[in-house]
Amino acid sequence: MTVSPTRILGIDTSLRCTGLGIIDSDGSTLQIVQFGVIRNKPGLSVTECVGRIYSGISQIIAEEQPDVVAIEGVFYCKNVRTAVTLGEARGAVLAALSTAELVVHEYAPRRVKQAVAGYGAADKEQVRKMVISMLGIESTPPYDASDALAIAIC
Repeated sequence: MTVSPTRILGIDTSLRCTGLGIIDSDGSTLQIVQFGVIRNKPGLSVTECVGRIYSGISQIIAEEQPDVVAIEGVFYCKNVRTAVTLGEARGAVLAALSTAELVVHEYAPRRVKQAVAGYGAADKEQVRKMVISMLGIESTPPYDASDALAIAIC
């Protein structure tokens, strides 16, 4: 009996550059499907950015039909403005996921780093190198995309 792989969409939320990573997992192996980012230029209003994130996530869901979604959980921010901005972007992501009625799993940043790099305080470069190695990626993904792939792997 052949088990069909589970398609996992990982999302690294940010107002200006939301990372996306899609992998297939059969429980023992991982296969890269695609990765990318939703970029919002600095001149765009928050409303425009939120709309573009919602549309971009909705489009990738329609095209790739993920079975499940993994996102980074809320973490502590000392800067209130950063927390509000992240919350606005996160709202756009969650609205798109809710509309698509997808199962969503949230992972703490330290747990994601521990899962892929073996160290909960790993930096972005360490995470990216491990993601490239684990998935056999030939081109170097942007940090936001490699973070999204790490979240999907978790």
